[in-house]
Amino acid sequence: MANVPWAEVCEKFQAALTLSRVELQKNPEKEPYKSKYSARALLEEVKALLGPAPEDEDERPEAEDGPGAGDHALGLPAEVVEPEGPVAQRAVRLAVIEFHLGVNHIDTEELSAGEEHLVKCLRLLRRYRLSHDCISLYIQAQNNLGILWSEREEIETAQAYLESSEALYTQYMKEVGCPPLDPTERFLPEEEKLTEQERSKRFEKVYTHNLYYLAQVYQHLEMFEKAAHYCHSTLKRQLEHNAYHPIEWAINAATLSQFYINKLCFMEARHCLSAANVIFGQTGKISATEDTPEAEGEVPELYHQRKGEIARCWIKYCLTLMQNAQLSMQTEFCPGWSAGVQWCDRSCNLCIPGSKDSPASASQDNIGELDLDKQSELRALRKKELDEEESIRKKAVQFGTGELCDAISAVEEKVSYLRPLDFEEARELFLLGQHYVFEAKEFFQIDGYVTDHIEVVQDHSALFKVLAFFETDMERRCKMHKRRIAMLEPLTVDLNPQYYLLVNRQIQFEIAHAYYDMMDLKVAIADRLRDPDSHIVKKINNLNKSALKYYQLFLDSLRDPNKVFPEHIGEDVLRPAMLAKFRVARLYGKIITADPKKELENLATSLEHYKFIVDYCEKHPEAAQEIEVELELSKEMVSLLPTKMERFRTKMALT
Repeated sequence: MANVPWAEVCEKFQAALTLSRVELQKNPEKEPYKSKYSARALLEEVKALLGPAPEDEDERPEAEDGPGAGDHALGLPAEVVEPEGPVAQRAVRLAVIEFHLGVNHIDTEELSAGEEHLVKCLRLLRRYRLSHDCISLYIQAQNNLGILWSEREEIETAQAYLESSEALYTQYMKEVGCPPLDPTERFLPEEEKLTEQERSKRFEKVYTHNLYYLAQVYQHLEMFEKAAHYCHSTLKRQLEHNAYHPIEWAINAATLSQFYINKLCFMEARHCLSAANVIFGQTGKISATEDTPEAEGEVPELYHQRKGEIARCWIKYCLTLMQNAQLSMQTEFCPGWSAGVQWCDRSCNLCIPGSKDSPASASQDNIGELDLDKQSELRALRKKELDEEESIRKKAVQFGTGELCDAISAVEEKVSYLRPLDFEEARELFLLGQHYVFEAKEFFQIDGYVTDHIEVVQDHSALFKVLAFFETDMERRCKMHKRRIAMLEPLTVDLNPQYYLLVNRQIQFEIAHAYYDMMDLKVAIADRLRDPDSHIVKKINNLNKSALKYYQLFLDSLRDPNKVFPEHIGEDVLRPAMLAKFRVARLYGKIITADPKKELENLATSLEHYKFIVDYCEKHPEAAQEIEVELELSKEMVSLLPTKMERFRTKMALT
């Protein structure tokens, strides 16, 4: 290197960086890595000019190069050793080149070569890794090795590298604290060295990336609490250091809200979604940087897609909050609900209005009545929730400061995080959810996004369904279920059942249940009348017929190409299939007719379906666990219906 001016070496290094970062965008389509290969050649030249690696560093055994090697990984504090003297300085410069060569090879999908260079970088820096000159480079090398091993699906190895980086950052900030040298400064003249402020910004960005990658690793390892914590920390730091792309940041915050929704932490979920809305609104207003390379105008489709995805996250928030409130206030006379059985339709003997066996025959609890006692209890708890949770939990999750914090709070204040306790409160959430349904459907249209569009429509239907629970007027509840049917039935016409079999089944089952709910409501209305007229009877029978039609369509979809019903029903459809059989049995028993022969035929058909459930569970004992409540009721009906039918035949013979 003695014959080459240092300025020329630095110039080659800077040219390599420019080729990697700037010229990359200009590469021909058939040669996407052209500038990367040119950059690599320049880096190799610089490496040759620097000379061979110091002997004591380069000849360290390979066994010490892994993430479990070294004092720090063993829990012992690494000593702060500054790279002093020409040999150490050359080792650090070589480490910078090895790092960039490693990243270069990874970018061109040559992972093994990339790993080799990054490991050499760590080996050269190991003694100095906690120093002011080397900490940033060492952490960046470990971060990149973490990403590399993650892409190889060696998640534990990735975890070791990334956790080592996190620990080193923490130790450095505790023991040294001042902003460290950025690796690129090794090839900059003194007058172009970075300010302390810029060094700090870059180092904090390196650590933010470390947390971001750790969040992904913990997600892969199904350590969801930890993943959410690290994702939240990453988003918070990106805002603090103004290093984020609005669209990307917003979608990550909205995605994080889904974790909190599943944990029923609605305050935190609301905060994430509100922040997502505010930051997404900055799209196009922030000038392009290394962190925000594209302006909004350049990615209109991505912009609208992400807007639709955030809207879907809001829909889930409103829907889950309303459903959680429903579960809290639902009457539980039905054994299916009290036993916590999923998919219970509240249609057993104990849930039939007016049934002699029903402990709450006047309550129509099969149609989802509010439990007024529970409602009062929850109202009493409301004040305590407001007093205790608002101040404590909000401090832990708050994004942004100053004006940004105020903007997020302004969005939050318009949305409740508390479970609705009456129709008016539920309606506010419903209207918000419906607003986002319309927003999501602007992008996720049936033409091009079939599955997404259907899921949005199903969520819209679910919003109406849960709102109906809070409505006390049964006629209005019927209209809500009618709205559900109106939005779901057209989907069955548009979809090809061959390609969308599973989705078709879901929709058929949901439509059947909507008709089923409407029939129950009409029966409850008729029970309140002394003498129901023929119009009401006809309406009940028509709803019954429609429910039967869609349950039968669902059951027919399970048949093989020869139209034979399977002897063994798959686990994925076992419970809905058994529920459909159970409901069909009940529906035939509820048909109102003045023709004794027809009524006897209906009872026989009802018995046939009850017997199917009992016989199937005898042949397949494992199925009994899926439908314990329905099985017991089916056994009861198999026992009672023959006697009832015999009495009916005797009565017919006498008349």
